Amino acid sequence: MSLIKFNNRNRLFPWNNTPLKDFFSSDDFFFNDGFLEEDSLMPAMNVKELDDEFEVEFAAPGFKKSDFKVTLDDHILNVSAKKETEKKEEDKDFMRREFSYSTFERSLRLPETVDNKADIKATYKDGILKLDLLKKEPVKETPKKVIEVI
Repeated sequence: MSLIKFNNRNRLFPWNNTPLKDFFSSDDFFFNDGFLEEDSLMPAMNVKELDDEFEVEFAAPGFKKSDFKVTLDDHILNVSAKKETEKKEEDKDFMRREFSYSTFERSLRLPETVDNKADIKATYKDGILKLDLLKKEPVKETPKKVIEVI
């Protein structure tokens, strides 16, 4: 069994597979920033399946623990983060204001072997968000019972 990545980008950015994308992805310095590239809005992700759990890691540097929102709904794992920063400098002759806004969302359909009732352990350290998803105990098959007819 494997994890399946949802691709929500085409709904968010309907121009992703159109001639408009070709226009903006030209060799022009101004437009060649990677914004319309398929994976430019998503953090890198690693998934490791172990005997008793799945480990899912997201490379998301620059965020704080409080920026993340992780939910599990009917075997759909949603991971999102939002960060806003603003900086102002004022002098008698000028005012400078800078701001940035970073956000992402990834959704994964989890296999049925994941125990969605167990707690998910989430840690964020050195720019890596790590989720530990426990697997269900395998269902033990009852041995075939032979009934004697008398």
